[in-house]
Amino acid sequence: MKQVSDKTLQALTDIIGAQNILRDDEAMAPYIVELRGRFHTPALAIAIPETIEQLQKLVSWANDNRIGLVPQGGNTGMVGGQVPKRGNEIIVSMAKLNRVRHMDASGGYMCVEAGVTLKNAQKAADDAGLLFPLAIAPQEKAQIGGILSSNAGGLQVLAYGYARQLCLGVEAVMANGSLYQGLSGLKKDNTGYDLSSLLVGAEGTLGIISAATLKLFPKPKGFETAFINLSSPKAALTLYSELLKRLGTSLTTFEMMPDFGMQMQIRHKMIEKNPAAKNSEWYVLAQMSQLPGQSTNALSTALDSALNDRVIEHFTIAKDERIRRQMWKVREQLSGAQSKEGASIKHDISVPISAVPELIERGIEAAKTILPDIRPCPFGHLGDGNIHFNFSQPVGADPKAYMDGAMKIHEAIYGIVTDLGGSISAEHGIGQLKTELLKHHKDPVAYDMMKKIKLVLDPNNIMNPGKLFD
Repeated sequence: MKQVSDKTLQALTDIIGAQNILRDDEAMAPYIVELRGRFHTPALAIAIPETIEQLQKLVSWANDNRIGLVPQGGNTGMVGGQVPKRGNEIIVSMAKLNRVRHMDASGGYMCVEAGVTLKNAQKAADDAGLLFPLAIAPQEKAQIGGILSSNAGGLQVLAYGYARQLCLGVEAVMANGSLYQGLSGLKKDNTGYDLSSLLVGAEGTLGIISAATLKLFPKPKGFETAFINLSSPKAALTLYSELLKRLGTSLTTFEMMPDFGMQMQIRHKMIEKNPAAKNSEWYVLAQMSQLPGQSTNALSTALDSALNDRVIEHFTIAKDERIRRQMWKVREQLSGAQSKEGASIKHDISVPISAVPELIERGIEAAKTILPDIRPCPFGHLGDGNIHFNFSQPVGADPKAYMDGAMKIHEAIYGIVTDLGGSISAEHGIGQLKTELLKHHKDPVAYDMMKKIKLVLDPNNIMNPGKLFD
């Protein structure tokens, strides 16, 4: 643990109160180690402001004293953006800024503070008879501020969009302690630069999001969910195109996964059995949200047509909520299943939707050329081109030796992604894990513009230093 001076500790105490500062190792541990356990750099302290005014004073003081601040939500990020890199920063937890400030059901939006968890945001919308559709796995821990800062995607991007598209505006504390007040409920505001959108996805490097105005939608009256057997990613792409034509934006989920992912879960008793009627090389979990006035069996009708056209091999419709949850469980547990199979080399990438089959074919071929016994597990959101291209270690391999050779796999996959016009980060962000990749794969003009914006808004580099840029 880094030692913090008495002067610094007293300043923090004066600003936010001793009860809102954590200093001992045991209390700080949950904040310092991120979800995957990759980064273990200590912090000077954990500061947990209770009010926006306290947050402003904290940021202003840090700027005057050139002390780095690391904004943190629920600590569910995948790339180390929410934990220290240098060891002389203060983590700023947003957990106590957790009020739902305003609900406008008729206007279709709500205003919530950054520390509101995704689950509580969804509940607030549900209590108002509406839907906040963003859906990611750690909903009980993930907080709105972190979700917006990383521009999270999730499982319903097809119909509703990702975090930036679900945000009408933000309030944020800037590096000098000033408060940017962009909490507009307006759907149209053509008065210059879209500053809220600039802060969303910036990973806390330009300012600390303190509150946000979020879009709400009509609540579906029900769901039609199917588990579908297919022969290949190419067949899945054909099916996606057909379902999109028939169902439009009522198609809210289209998740593709390989049989390897299914068999892992069966082998480790994570599921009782395959929810599909038979095994196949690939599966798709598709879900249609039924709005008032829509047919209750539109998805099954469309799948009947795909079956007749031999686009798919078979499909199973969830007949009740229990079966629907079993189907979702298979998708939600894929990453966890891989951890039970040993070390895993992972990529959160995106390409144009039409290029997904080529990405998977070329990626598997390239990886097997490097390591013939490697076990590919590509899965994810085919409908928005975001694939989690993961590779499990060969059976019986040494996990450390396997991960020591990860760079060759990374170079091969990222090379293919770049060749296909894709992105090295689809929904997890850059953090401190991918700073070098960003430098080498981002358009150089765009990269230079980003650095200049950072310099103007945060000239002393106190806002999440070492993230996005090294």
